[in-house]
Amino acid sequence: MTLESAPTGGPARSVEPFDVVDLIGRKRFAGQLSDPEIAWLVDAFTRGVVAPEQMSSLLMAIVIQGMERGEIRALTDAIIASGERMDFSGLGRPAIDKHSTGGVGDKTTLPLVPLLASLGVAVPQLSGRGLGHTGGTLDKLESIPGWRAELTNDEMTAMLREIGGVICAAGSGLAPADKKLYALRDVTGTVAAVPLIASSIMSKKIAEGAGGLVLDVKFGSGAFLPSVADAQELARTMVDLGTDSGLPTVALLTDMDAPLGRAVGNANEVRESVEVLAGGGPADTVALTLALAREMLDLAGLGDVDPAPALSDGRAMDAWRRMISAQGGDPDAPLPVARETEIVRADRDGEIARVDARAVGVGAWRLGAGRVRPGDPVDHAAGVEVLVRPGDRVREGDALFEVSCDNAGRLARGLEALGTAIEWGAAPERPLVAGRVTA
Repeated sequence: MTLESAPTGGPARSVEPFDVVDLIGRKRFAGQLSDPEIAWLVDAFTRGVVAPEQMSSLLMAIVIQGMERGEIRALTDAIIASGERMDFSGLGRPAIDKHSTGGVGDKTTLPLVPLLASLGVAVPQLSGRGLGHTGGTLDKLESIPGWRAELTNDEMTAMLREIGGVICAAGSGLAPADKKLYALRDVTGTVAAVPLIASSIMSKKIAEGAGGLVLDVKFGSGAFLPSVADAQELARTMVDLGTDSGLPTVALLTDMDAPLGRAVGNANEVRESVEVLAGGGPADTVALTLALAREMLDLAGLGDVDPAPALSDGRAMDAWRRMISAQGGDPDAPLPVARETEIVRADRDGEIARVDARAVGVGAWRLGAGRVRPGDPVDHAAGVEVLVRPGDRVREGDALFEVSCDNAGRLARGLEALGTAIEWGAAPERPLVAGRVTA
């Protein structure tokens, strides 16, 4: 290590190879950063050499000016290098992962993982918690009495080998630089930028060590990137990152303008997922679950397997029960039920043109289903049941939503958000899966 002279009586300190102020200035004027510069930035920020204020400036410059493909790859590689890499090649079955960019009522992970496990695929699903108007898979599952999200790598591997699926929190050793970067992005308004979203997601997925990845990239009012063009750019960026890293990656572009399914919340989304595993459930939730399953089976070399029968013959439900039990949960225990409920009714006759996903998500969040800051508690019983879909004709007085929570004081604010959720008129045709992006 090269040392520079220190003031008399003080310790010598290492000489850093780059000056962060120079790099901020270059990116501010749309210049490119080299691989060594990006690697140093991530490492120096993780070590505390680059201050949060300096990294905030650089992140904002990236939001404004963007990054080239090589820069995004270098950023992803640097985040991966900050932690451990997992390896699932010895499981005896293909390991295929799935990631959703998040939406309102998006519960497909819950039925999808046991469905694939029942068909011979290992699914190492590392999930997160909700923040703002979109829900978190771990929050949903924690409404099951006894279920725990935190597993060791050995416990995770054992579940994949014995059952074929696991849904759990990412360990602290996986891409730790991303956790620090995301915490800063969250408080500086720099979350919604394609290079930063892509590198955050793909660093964890590549480090996870699966043999293939299917991405569910959302667009519409309930998504982080409402524009279909932005969603397309994000999907292409992530597929390219997977391809460049030797991870076969496919992305579906899916509509999040209306909530997925009926249930939006935590315990109520678990109930709806169990309906799907029992061969029922809302048509859109089933359709997207099966579409993602077919993509995952194809990456696993099982493209001739039809996943639909496993939802009706009990195989997927059996895998679900084993997964929940292995993580300390009781699959037969009653789920939380809210003390306060209220029905929102139509104030006119007419056709439903749109059910705004963001308004419904904000309503559920205000009821207590989500959190304002990381670490806030959630009300697992709180949520919204969406009782109508675009294209439905209703009469004045018909039920539109059922809202639930344990805190009566939250009802008014949740109902206020739902007051803007319904648009009236002719419903446009909107396919659930709008596109597919491959290498």
